[in-house]
Amino acid sequence: MIKLAPSILSADFSHLGQDVMECEKAGAELLHIDVMDGMFVPSISFGMPVIRAIRPLSSMTFDVHMMVQDPERYVEEIARCGADIITVHAEACRHLDSCIQKIHSLGRKAGIAIDPATPVSAVKYELYQADMILVMTVNPGFGGQKYLSEMNTKILKIREMIRESGRDIDLEVDGGINPATVEEAVHSGANVLVCGSGVFNKKASIGENIEIMTALARKAAGEIAENDGNANVCENEENR
Repeated sequence: MIKLAPSILSADFSHLGQDVMECEKAGAELLHIDVMDGMFVPSISFGMPVIRAIRPLSSMTFDVHMMVQDPERYVEEIARCGADIITVHAEACRHLDSCIQKIHSLGRKAGIAIDPATPVSAVKYELYQADMILVMTVNPGFGGQKYLSEMNTKILKIREMIRESGRDIDLEVDGGINPATVEEAVHSGANVLVCGSGVFNKKASIGENIEIMTALARKAAGEIAENDGNANVCENEENR
Protein backbone atom coordinates (compact mmCIF):
# COMPACT_ATOMS: atom_id res chain seq x y z
CA MET A 1 0.00 0.00 0.00
CA ILE A 2 1.37 3.40 -1.03
CA LYS A 3 1.71 5.93 1.80
CA LEU A 4 2.89 9.54 1.67
CA ALA A 5 4.81 10.83 4.70
CA PRO A 6 5.22 14.64 4.65
CA SER A 7 8.44 15.65 6.40
CA ILE A 8 8.03 18.61 8.73
CA LEU A 9 11.73 19.40 8.40
CA SER A 10 10.61 21.45 5.37
CA ALA A 11 7.52 22.94 7.01
CA ASP A 12 7.14 26.57 8.10
CA PHE A 13 8.07 26.47 11.78
CA SER A 14 6.28 29.75 12.42
CA HIS A 15 2.96 27.89 12.04
CA LEU A 16 4.00 24.26 12.36
CA GLY A 17 0.77 23.14 14.00
CA GLN A 18 -1.31 24.51 11.14
CA ASP A 19 0.89 22.77 8.56
CA VAL A 20 0.55 19.46 10.43
CA MET A 21 -3.24 19.74 10.48
CA GLU A 22 -3.31 20.61 6.76
CA CYS A 23 -1.32 17.45 5.99
CA GLU A 24 -3.87 15.30 7.78
CA LYS A 25 -6.79 17.11 6.17
CA ALA A 26 -5.23 16.41 2.76
CA GLY A 27 -5.17 12.67 3.48
CA ALA A 28 -1.60 12.02 4.58
CA GLU A 29 -1.41 8.89 6.75
CA LEU A 30 2.06 9.41 8.18
CA LEU A 31 3.95 12.44 9.44
CA HIS A 32 7.72 12.16 9.13
CA ILE A 33 9.66 13.79 11.97
CA ASP A 34 13.44 14.08 11.66
CA VAL A 35 15.31 14.24 14.96
CA MET A 36 18.94 15.34 14.43
CA ASP A 37 21.61 15.62 17.10
CA GLY A 38 24.49 17.45 15.40
CA MET A 39 26.69 14.37 15.93
CA PHE A 40 25.45 11.58 13.68
CA VAL A 41 24.55 14.27 11.15
CA PRO A 42 25.90 17.84 11.03
CA SER A 43 22.53 19.51 11.58
CA ILE A 44 20.45 19.95 14.72
CA SER A 45 16.69 19.91 14.15
CA PHE A 46 14.12 19.37 16.90
CA GLY A 47 13.36 16.79 19.52
CA MET A 48 10.96 15.67 22.19
CA PRO A 49 9.27 19.01 23.02
CA VAL A 50 8.19 19.53 19.41
CA ILE A 51 6.85 15.98 19.06
CA ARG A 52 4.97 16.34 22.33
CA ALA A 53 3.53 19.72 21.26
CA ILE A 54 2.12 18.57 17.92
CA ARG A 55 0.91 15.13 19.03
CA PRO A 56 -2.51 16.38 20.24
CA LEU A 57 -3.09 18.09 16.89
CA SER A 58 -3.15 14.98 14.74
CA SER A 59 -4.13 11.33 14.60
CA MET A 60 -1.62 10.62 11.83
CA THR A 61 1.00 7.96 12.44
CA PHE A 62 4.08 9.75 13.78
CA ASP A 63 7.06 8.35 11.89
CA VAL A 64 10.04 9.52 13.95
CA HIS A 65 13.37 9.22 12.14
CA MET A 66 16.22 9.39 14.65
CA MET A 67 19.37 10.70 12.97
CA VAL A 68 21.05 10.43 16.34
CA GLN A 69 24.16 8.70 17.63
CA ASP A 70 23.36 5.86 20.06
CA PRO A 71 19.58 6.36 19.68
CA GLU A 72 18.77 3.70 22.28
CA ARG A 73 19.41 6.41 24.89
CA TYR A 74 16.31 8.29 23.77
CA VAL A 75 13.75 5.79 22.46
CA GLU A 76 11.79 5.63 25.72
CA GLU A 77 11.26 9.38 25.83
CA ILE A 78 10.52 9.52 22.09
CA ALA A 79 7.85 6.88 22.63
CA ARG A 80 6.35 8.80 25.54
CA CYS A 81 6.14 11.93 23.40
CA GLY A 82 3.88 10.18 20.91
CA ALA A 83 5.97 8.38 18.30
CA ASP A 84 4.22 5.46 16.60
CA ILE A 85 7.19 4.32 14.51
CA ILE A 86 10.74 4.84 15.74
CA THR A 87 13.38 4.48 13.04
CA VAL A 88 17.07 4.26 13.98
CA HIS A 89 20.15 4.16 11.78
CA ALA A 90 22.05 0.91 11.51
CA GLU A 91 25.23 2.97 11.42
CA ALA A 92 24.39 4.78 14.69
CA CYS A 93 23.54 1.79 16.91
CA ARG A 94 26.11 -0.09 18.94
CA HIS A 95 23.74 -3.04 19.20
CA LEU A 96 21.07 -2.72 16.53
CA ASP A 97 19.26 -5.93 17.44
CA SER A 98 18.76 -4.95 21.08
CA CYS A 99 17.70 -1.42 20.10
CA ILE A 100 14.95 -2.83 17.87
CA GLN A 101 13.82 -5.11 20.67
CA LYS A 102 13.71 -2.16 23.05
CA ILE A 103 11.49 -0.18 20.67
CA HIS A 104 9.11 -3.13 20.41
CA SER A 105 9.05 -3.50 24.20
CA LEU A 106 7.64 0.04 24.32
CA GLY A 107 4.75 -0.98 22.08
CA ARG A 108 6.08 0.90 19.06
CA LYS A 109 6.94 -0.19 15.54
CA ALA A 110 10.64 -0.24 14.67
CA GLY A 111 12.32 0.96 11.50
CA ILE A 112 15.92 0.63 10.36
CA ALA A 113 17.50 3.32 8.20
CA ILE A 114 20.63 3.02 6.06
CA ASP A 115 22.70 5.76 4.43
CA PRO A 116 23.52 5.80 0.70
CA ALA A 117 26.99 4.26 1.25
CA THR A 118 25.72 1.50 3.55
CA PRO A 119 25.24 -1.93 1.93
CA VAL A 120 21.94 -3.82 2.09
CA SER A 121 23.65 -6.48 4.21
CA ALA A 122 23.30 -4.06 7.15
CA VAL A 123 19.59 -4.94 7.41
CA LYS A 124 19.62 -8.52 6.14
CA TYR A 125 19.66 -10.15 9.56
CA GLU A 126 17.08 -7.81 11.08
CA LEU A 127 14.26 -8.49 8.65
CA TYR A 128 12.86 -11.03 11.08
CA GLN A 129 11.81 -8.23 13.43
CA ALA A 130 11.89 -4.91 11.53
CA ASP A 131 8.59 -3.23 10.70
CA MET A 132 10.09 -0.84 8.16
CA ILE A 133 13.33 -0.34 6.24
CA LEU A 134 14.26 3.23 5.30
CA VAL A 135 16.63 3.81 2.41
CA MET A 136 18.17 7.26 2.40
CA THR A 137 18.12 8.58 -1.16
CA VAL A 138 20.25 11.58 -0.17
CA ASN A 139 23.04 11.96 2.37
CA PRO A 140 21.27 12.57 5.69
CA GLY A 141 21.21 15.86 7.53
CA PHE A 142 19.82 18.48 5.16
CA GLY A 143 16.56 19.00 3.29
CA GLY A 144 16.23 19.99 -0.35
CA GLN A 145 18.88 17.64 -1.76
CA LYS A 146 18.71 15.92 -5.17
CA TYR A 147 17.43 12.35 -5.33
CA LEU A 148 20.26 9.85 -5.83
CA SER A 149 18.99 7.58 -8.61
CA GLU A 150 21.85 5.21 -7.86
CA MET A 151 19.85 4.13 -4.81
CA ASN A 152 17.16 2.55 -7.01
CA THR A 153 19.24 -0.62 -7.26
CA LYS A 154 19.47 -0.76 -3.47
CA ILE A 155 15.71 -0.27 -3.12
CA LEU A 156 15.08 -3.09 -5.59
CA LYS A 157 17.42 -5.42 -3.68
CA ILE A 158 15.76 -4.69 -0.35
CA ARG A 159 12.29 -5.16 -1.83
CA GLU A 160 13.37 -8.60 -3.02
CA MET A 161 14.81 -9.39 0.43
CA ILE A 162 11.49 -8.40 1.98
CA ARG A 163 9.60 -10.69 -0.41
CA GLU A 164 11.89 -13.58 0.46
CA SER A 165 11.39 -12.94 4.18
CA GLY A 166 7.65 -13.48 3.81
CA ARG A 167 6.98 -10.62 6.24
CA ASP A 168 4.89 -7.49 5.76
CA ILE A 169 7.61 -4.84 5.98
CA ASP A 170 7.24 -1.29 4.68
CA LEU A 171 10.02 0.05 2.45
CA GLU A 172 10.46 3.79 2.91
CA VAL A 173 12.59 6.24 0.93
CA ASP A 174 13.71 9.62 2.19
CA GLY A 175 15.36 12.39 0.24
CA GLY A 176 14.64 14.26 -2.96
CA ILE A 177 11.14 12.82 -3.40
CA ASN A 178 9.11 15.19 -5.55
CA PRO A 179 6.83 14.98 -8.63
CA ALA A 180 9.86 14.31 -10.85
CA THR A 181 11.19 11.38 -8.79
CA VAL A 182 8.29 9.80 -6.95
CA GLU A 183 7.39 7.38 -9.74
CA GLU A 184 10.90 5.94 -10.07
CA ALA A 185 11.02 5.40 -6.31
CA VAL A 186 7.75 3.45 -6.44
CA HIS A 187 8.85 1.47 -9.50
CA SER A 188 11.99 0.50 -7.58
CA GLY A 189 9.88 -0.97 -4.78
CA ALA A 190 9.25 1.78 -2.24
CA ASN A 191 5.79 2.06 -0.73
CA VAL A 192 6.35 4.78 1.91
CA LEU A 193 7.48 8.10 0.46
CA VAL A 194 8.96 10.82 2.63
CA CYS A 195 8.39 14.17 1.00
CA GLY A 196 9.64 17.47 2.40
CA SER A 197 10.02 20.32 -0.06
CA GLY A 198 7.75 18.45 -2.49
CA VAL A 199 4.87 19.09 -0.04
CA PHE A 200 5.95 22.23 1.81
CA ASN A 201 6.63 24.74 -0.95
CA LYS A 202 5.07 27.90 -2.26
CA LYS A 203 4.23 26.56 -5.72
CA ALA A 204 0.91 25.23 -4.45
CA SER A 205 -0.89 24.58 -1.19
CA ILE A 206 0.05 21.66 1.06
CA GLY A 207 -3.18 19.93 0.10
CA GLU A 208 -2.59 20.38 -3.63
CA ASN A 209 0.98 19.12 -3.38
CA ILE A 210 -0.08 16.03 -1.43
CA GLU A 211 -2.81 15.35 -4.00
CA ILE A 212 -0.29 15.59 -6.87
CA MET A 213 2.29 13.38 -5.16
CA THR A 214 -0.28 10.78 -4.12
CA ALA A 215 -1.74 10.57 -7.63
CA LEU A 216 1.70 10.06 -9.19
CA ALA A 217 2.66 7.41 -6.63
CA ARG A 218 -0.60 5.50 -7.11
CA LYS A 219 -0.21 5.69 -10.89
CA ALA A 220 3.22 4.08 -10.61
CA ALA A 221 1.88 1.42 -8.24
CA GLY A 222 -0.93 0.68 -10.69
CA GLU A 223 1.58 0.21 -13.52
CA ILE A 224 3.50 -2.29 -11.36
CA ALA A 225 0.33 -4.22 -10.61
CA GLU A 226 -0.62 -4.25 -14.31
CA ASN A 227 2.83 -5.49 -15.35
CA ASP A 228 2.74 -8.21 -12.69
CA GLY A 229 -0.69 -9.26 -13.91
CA ASN A 230 0.49 -9.44 -17.52
CA ALA A 231 3.54 -11.46 -16.46
CA ASN A 232 1.33 -13.96 -14.63
CA VAL A 233 -0.91 -14.32 -17.68
CA CYS A 234 2.09 -14.99 -19.92
CA GLU A 235 3.47 -17.53 -17.45
CA ASN A 236 0.14 -19.35 -17.27
CA GLU A 237 -0.13 -19.47 -21.05
CA GLU A 238 3.38 -20.89 -21.32
CA ASN A 239 2.53 -23.61 -18.82
CA ARG A 240 -0.57 -24.78 -20.70
